[in-house]
Order: sequence, then C-alpha cells, then structure tokens
Amino acid sequence: MSQNQGYFTLKLITAISFIFCAFNSASHACNTKIGAVLPTSVDWGRPIAETAQFVVDQVNESGGVSGCNVEMILRDTQVDPKVGVDAAKALVDLDGVQLLIGAVSSGVSMPILTSVSVPSNVMQMSCCSSSTAFSKLAEEGGTNGLWYRTFATTGVQAAVGAKVAMDNGFKTVAILYKNDDWGQDLNRLISRDFSSLGIKVTNAVAINDGQPSYKAEVTSALSGNPDALYLGLYPDEGTAAVREWLSLGGTKNMIMANSLKSDDFRENVGMQYLNNAFGTDTASPRVASADAFVNLYKERFGKAPSGPGLANSYDATMIALLAMEAAGSNATGSEIAAQVSRVTDPAGTPITADVNGFASARNILASGGSVMYQGATGNVRFDEKGDVSAPAVVWKFTDGGTEEVEYMSLTQVDDFIASLN
Repeated sequence: MSQNQGYFTLKLITAISFIFCAFNSASHACNTKIGAVLPTSVDWGRPIAETAQFVVDQVNESGGVSGCNVEMILRDTQVDPKVGVDAAKALVDLDGVQLLIGAVSSGVSMPILTSVSVPSNVMQMSCCSSSTAFSKLAEEGGTNGLWYRTFATTGVQAAVGAKVAMDNGFKTVAILYKNDDWGQDLNRLISRDFSSLGIKVTNAVAINDGQPSYKAEVTSALSGNPDALYLGLYPDEGTAAVREWLSLGGTKNMIMANSLKSDDFRENVGMQYLNNAFGTDTASPRVASADAFVNLYKERFGKAPSGPGLANSYDATMIALLAMEAAGSNATGSEIAAQVSRVTDPAGTPITADVNGFASARNILASGGSVMYQGATGNVRFDEKGDVSAPAVVWKFTDGGTEEVEYMSLTQVDDFIASLN
C-alpha cells in the first residue's frame, strides 16, 4: 500500500468512526430521569428493583422515551416510612423526577404519596402496596389522580386467607399483624372475612418493628389456644414472632400473607416447622402475555420469577414509561398520569410487553392512537381510584422455594369475595 493510499484509508476510517460516534451520540443525546423508592436492603426487595431496571433497559433498547435514554435513580426505603420519604424527597427535589416507582409496603407508600408526590405533582406507580386506605384517599380526592398500583388491594389476600382457614377446617384463628397502614388494613379485612365464615378470631395482636422480643405479644395471641395462626408480617419480625410462637407451644398451622414469601424467612424459621403453613398471593392470569414475561425473566436472570411482586413490578414500570412516552418530553407528573388510560385502553391496539412492543406503541401513540398493554399480569385495567383486581394463588414452601397449591381465576376471586359480603 502506498503512502497516499494509507493516508486516504486512515481518513476513511476516521470519517466512518466519526459518523458512527455522531449517530450513537444522537441516539443518546438526552437523558430523562425517573425515581425508584424500593427496599433493596431486604432479600425480597432486591429482585423487585432489578425487575424495574430490566424494564428500563428494554425501553432504552427500543429507543428510550421521547428519544431520550431513561435513567432510573434507585434509592433504598429499608421498609421504613421516614427513610422512604427522605429518599423520595431527594429524588424529586434534587434529581427533578416527575415519576416515582414504588414503594412496596403501604406504610411507606402512603407517606410518600401524601407528603411528596401529591404536593410536588409527581406521579407515583406502586407495584406492591395493597392497603385499601389508598382507595379511600382516592375517593376523597386526596391523590389528585397521581396514584396507580398494579397490585390488587388487601381485600383479595384477606378473602383468600379466610378461604384457606375454611378449607382446612380451622375454627379459631389468632392474628399477628404489622402495626402499620398495611397490617392494620389487613387485620381489619381478614377479621371481617373470618367472621363471615363463622371462624372465630381469638386475638389479634399488633407487632412493632425492632423489638428485642415479641414474647408478650405472642403470649397474648396464644391465650385463646387457636387452631391456627394468621401472619400479616414481613420476614424480619415474622421470623422472630414465629420462633417465639413455636417455642411457647403454638400450632404449626399457619396462614401467611405474601410478604412472607421469602427465602430468608423459610431458612431462618426452618422447613420442619412450615409443613402446614399456607401462603396467599395475587397471581398473573393464565394468559400468553404472562407466559412471555416468565420467558423474558428467565433469559435475563437465569431463573423463573418466584418472589413476591415481580410481575407487578414489571407492569408498573412498563406502564409508567409508556405513559411518559404518550405524554411527551418534559411532561409533568399529572400529564404523565393522565396518559395511563391511553396506554391501557381496552379498545386500543394490542402491544406486547417487551422491546418490540414499546417500539410499536411509540409509533401508535405518535400518530394519535391508543394501545392496549398486555403484560406480565395480563391486560392491566385501572379503575378511577388507580386500583386493579387480580387472580390469586395459595402456595406452600418447599426445600428450594415455593409451590402452588391452588389457583383462583379473577372470576373465582370476585365470586368468593361477593359471597363473603
């Protein structure tokens, strides 16, 4: 090769590199930030956050939102209301986000909503908060239309928990519940549902965080010698309370809320004590889009999604980002929230919950159309309060995780709840 040929070849390579870099730079010429307030310091919270980030990565692969790369700024709530509020304030005041993903616990989501999201006009989309207090607040106009959640209300788990007691022939049940918005709501609802089925609640005892011992509370719950124990707790206090319960001679007949679907809880209590413990949870419908999510999750993480709230986290994040796309660049929280109905429109064009689905939605929305999101929990539909309904499952622990005992379709869940009422 001559010197001139070498020179021109170098110039050509340089030009091509410049064009490539310019194209790459243009495709990521701007960033848009969203906030996530999730409990990454607990074992069951980390996968929820990882699932949300998975969605962000897919959206960026499809071209981002309004042509901008999405950056999810994640802050740990530690399942603590004060920590959660501080984290949300930092995301809104310092990072300028108009969208918050989270939180998980209703006791954390509620103060974030009322003291950060609503006053700052920021949309909040939760994957996992189930308290009916949000529904009441929305009915009273206290959410300003900024609140949505992809997890069904506490009423579903309460009803299914009561059904588990009935199916197993338990006549008397004691309740240990977390002393926060979620736990208080769950206790109220499941006590009502037990009563509707003629099952006596011998005692319902609140559990506070961080106590050195729960012996007094457990002793109180044991006083009526109940057939079974209902647990509306999280893994840390759940582990401590159940150990006290068993050491004081309490029954192994237990019914657990989905918050205890935790490897740490199973391992720290011991499988030998959980053979007759039944858990409840909401579930994805048996539809193709739910199966597609499972396959996508396996490809990304190398295992099936088995923890609580993973499908709900996926849908919460994808729907929120679709609404951001529909609202356009520099949209406010209320403008994003107003577009949720447009991306979950039963009469809209069906789209898949993946890279190609988001790209298709972008074109449809840009032309003025609407889309029908089909995701990990099916065709998500929100009511005027930002609530969804869902099928349910009863599950048990196994040596390696959990297994399904019973599946209840959305119709079966609704019919059973109607029979209780």
